[in-house]
Amino acid sequence: MAAVPLLALWRFAATLPPLDLTQADLRSTIVVDARDTLLRPFATPDGRWRLPVRAASVDPRYLTMLTAYEDRRFADHPGIDPAATLRAAWQWLAHGRIVSGGSTLSMQVARLVEPRPERSLAAKLRQMVRAVELERRFGKAGVLDLYLALAPYGGPVEGVRAAALAYFGREPARLSFAESALLVALPQAPETRRPDRFADTARRARDRVLDIAAARGAITRAEAAAAKAEPVPDRRRPFPMVAAHAAEEAVAADPGAAVLRLTLDGRLQASLEQLAAERAQGAGPGLSAAILAIDNRTGAVLAQVGSAGYRDAARRGAIDMTLAVRSPGSALKPFIYAQAFESGLAHPETLLDDRPARYAASYAPENFDLTYQGTVTARRALQLSLNVPAVALMEAVGPARFIARLRAAGATILLPRDAAPGLPVALGGLGITLTDLARLYAGLARGGAMPELMRRADRPPPADSARRVAEPVAAWYVADILRGAPPPENALPGRIAYKTGTSFGYRDAWAAGFDRRVTIAVWVGRPDGAAVPGLVGRAVAAPILFDAFSRFGGEPEPVAQPRDALVATSAALPPPLRHIRRDAPKTLAAADAAPLKIAYPPDGARIDLGLQDLKGDPAQQARLALKALGGVPPLTWMVGGKPVADSARRQSEWVPDGAGFARISVLDATGASDSVVVRLE
Repeated sequence: MAAVPLLALWRFAATLPPLDLTQADLRSTIVVDARDTLLRPFATPDGRWRLPVRAASVDPRYLTMLTAYEDRRFADHPGIDPAATLRAAWQWLAHGRIVSGGSTLSMQVARLVEPRPERSLAAKLRQMVRAVELERRFGKAGVLDLYLALAPYGGPVEGVRAAALAYFGREPARLSFAESALLVALPQAPETRRPDRFADTARRARDRVLDIAAARGAITRAEAAAAKAEPVPDRRRPFPMVAAHAAEEAVAADPGAAVLRLTLDGRLQASLEQLAAERAQGAGPGLSAAILAIDNRTGAVLAQVGSAGYRDAARRGAIDMTLAVRSPGSALKPFIYAQAFESGLAHPETLLDDRPARYAASYAPENFDLTYQGTVTARRALQLSLNVPAVALMEAVGPARFIARLRAAGATILLPRDAAPGLPVALGGLGITLTDLARLYAGLARGGAMPELMRRADRPPPADSARRVAEPVAAWYVADILRGAPPPENALPGRIAYKTGTSFGYRDAWAAGFDRRVTIAVWVGRPDGAAVPGLVGRAVAAPILFDAFSRFGGEPEPVAQPRDALVATSAALPPPLRHIRRDAPKTLAAADAAPLKIAYPPDGARIDLGLQDLKGDPAQQARLALKALGGVPPLTWMVGGKPVADSARRQSEWVPDGAGFARISVLDATGASDSVVVRLE
């Protein structure tokens, strides 16, 4: 007799089409941080919140209560519970209608995979067939995972993970007995038991689950009584929205991915988002703030705060200001000094004139406070962010050469109306993004080597870049100078190397700082570019920078000093490095001299000195010949910003300390210079 219904069921199964799991496989795209902490989920294309979840990431107490209430023999049956099925059939015959469906968890999953509104014998048979098919295909663990992902919880919320976030504001890995019971009860009637609309109904359903779980030994009577005393949530919480801009950009770049794992540190990101919101609110109406943090070792982006609040329409929070092109003010001055140092034009202790000066086209730069310091060292001029010395060094370096170097390092630099670069670029007469500014400062922290930013933790790290913003010695000179810059009020000195900037018209306030571990850059302003009186980098952005470093944690570590850095007083420098003056008188010899030029080695040359074969014997040290033409003696040869000993003649020699790239410079008595970059092998 038992074979008859089994045969009928088998023949019914043969009439069914193949199981289609296309819709059941749809999940919300989620963005997580480097530790797999959820940053932001996205709804499915049809507007549902169905987050990926597995039983291993759900509180075991919930799973125990679920099976105790819904399917006590889940671990033993093949998808259909014969005892429950017979009981349901008897009730149907006795009452003439379906009273109890006898559904197992597997049958409930079948109904979720192939939803059908009618409650008929054919629909029930279909669920039974599909339940067995699902168990054969996925096993018990796979069926349970499907239930956890698909169970309805009211409105667009589906799956236990989305429900835990929506009703409790946290992941389902840790749930109380009361919370577990509510999540067990809701899928039975998700729309009429929604706690955000029908809290009393939800509470009664929860308490019934607690009573049954206690009666079946899943929990104790005392635990059930204590759980009933907990309130039921009466509202739906918003889903996490941490790193909203970074998440959107990741999804736009990889729209097919289900899980995108970023390099961000979720805790640091949330803390800096709160910092940006608080400081922007205190700075004034309409102001926004952006913060970017980069791991100097790997180039990984640790935090990307695009605005003072993604949902804050008054501050145009949806705009990612880490990618907006703005004027940097004085924030690029350190790179003028870096180029001057590596070219042999100056040293941190070179004396500069901070006095009124006028250049071609009636350009007369003034310091921010309209005062002048007289004669100052390059170190002091950069620490005080003096404009006049910076412009003098820019004239010596050359604006076109300066811009070309930044672009070669990988920074996107925009000039007004594609105009030729002029001296005003020294004070911010160009456009750059906060992201590129942070990369340039990270380059200084890395000895001049530019990082390739890494934003995805689920992809191989990018190859090391060959781009440089400065040579190691020049980069350390700048880092050492900036570490001594006076800190903002109530901050400790000498902890990080940092620089601020204020754009023309008080439209943008900047601060960028670094130590050996991390680089952090800050921008504050209005996204629409409107002027804000009193918006000064040192007063507004610098305090945010120092607070951000304190939230990063740990003790700041200074950048390591290269062994060939020249640490000397102004008086101990070679004569051409002691003083640079734009208006230095030219001698007759200088007027008659041919332009100074390095004749050997040629720029870009690859020179084989047999450095790989040397065994450290001083007698076998390889020597590179140096030769210059023109200029006014005495000459000063420099390699990597360090003078070459006994090098006052047009011809000299230098002993390399290893293979690799080297920048060779020569200066004459008038301050004229020439540089080449060669590769030694």
